[in-house]
Amino acid sequence: MLPEASDWLRRRSWTAADRPAEQLLAAKRAAGAAGTVSVVLPALDEESTVGGIVEVIRRELMERLPLVDELVVVDSGSVDRTAEVAAAAGARVVHRDAILPRLAPVPGKGEVLWRSLLVTGGAIVCFIDADLREFDPAFVSGIVGPLLTDPGLQLVKAMYDRPLEAGGAVVAAGGGRVTELVARPLLNLHWPLLAGFVQPLGGEYAARRSLLERLHFPTGYGVELGLLVDALELVGLDALAQVDVGVRHHRHQDSQALGRMAATIYRTALERLDRTHRLKAADDLARPVLTQFDRDPGTGGFRPRSHAVAATERPPMIDLPEYSTSRAGFAAGDPRQG
Repeated sequence: MLPEASDWLRRRSWTAADRPAEQLLAAKRAAGAAGTVSVVLPALDEESTVGGIVEVIRRELMERLPLVDELVVVDSGSVDRTAEVAAAAGARVVHRDAILPRLAPVPGKGEVLWRSLLVTGGAIVCFIDADLREFDPAFVSGIVGPLLTDPGLQLVKAMYDRPLEAGGAVVAAGGGRVTELVARPLLNLHWPLLAGFVQPLGGEYAARRSLLERLHFPTGYGVELGLLVDALELVGLDALAQVDVGVRHHRHQDSQALGRMAATIYRTALERLDRTHRLKAADDLARPVLTQFDRDPGTGGFRPRSHAVAATERPPMIDLPEYSTSRAGFAAGDPRQG
């Protein structure tokens, strides 16, 4: 691991418990409008899990602890009761196709995240996948916390254990297969400053709107890698951070779906390499190293282990005239929508 990445890992990695509720509320009050928080759940046929997530966020982070101002589920074309269940649980539900109707939507998670910026008002936007089980509110409060308490931070990703749960069997560290086989090698080889991220593809992260509105959004599964790489280029490594929120339980994809996901992520990386004229080996590829993580039984935290390695996108939202109109509308109204 590069010395800069190792130093970042030490300084910019925390646990959700590092910032107690009282500290977060005080920071939120002090921030005023800059501390408003929107939580977005992109959802496609998630009726079995989306309601539970919405209920926990509303009860724990809007009613008991007033940290979240707005909770929105963006339905990307569900054929089940996702929208109905989410609304009954207390979310505002918006259909993807109703946002920016002049532009025909394309399938993909990134498309939904990009469009969500038009229908949310918070200065901090937190994305949470809608297929999580045994949902812990720390998935939200943990990653929003550093943005409330440190004005120098721009994007915070969750990190966690990802057990592979299938057919009644549990493999403790078996999840995140695309991360380990595709995303982590790509980042270590081409963007080694990002080698310290434990879960670079994780769908739970929070960022300042002022950053998100300036980023390109890959429309598919490459969105997390694309946003992370572009954020590094735009604001630098020290504006990024990660927070340990425990364990992530979710639905796992079959091998073919993982293959499609991997291909999309690889293409996203290639597009960024082409954009920056880095398709040929650069100096930072001379000694490629792959950094992986496991739990330290002594401290309970994540520890890096380094190994030598043998040798369609949406524009920044700020460029759209509709976005200026939507921002004016939120400014004229109450940004703290529920």
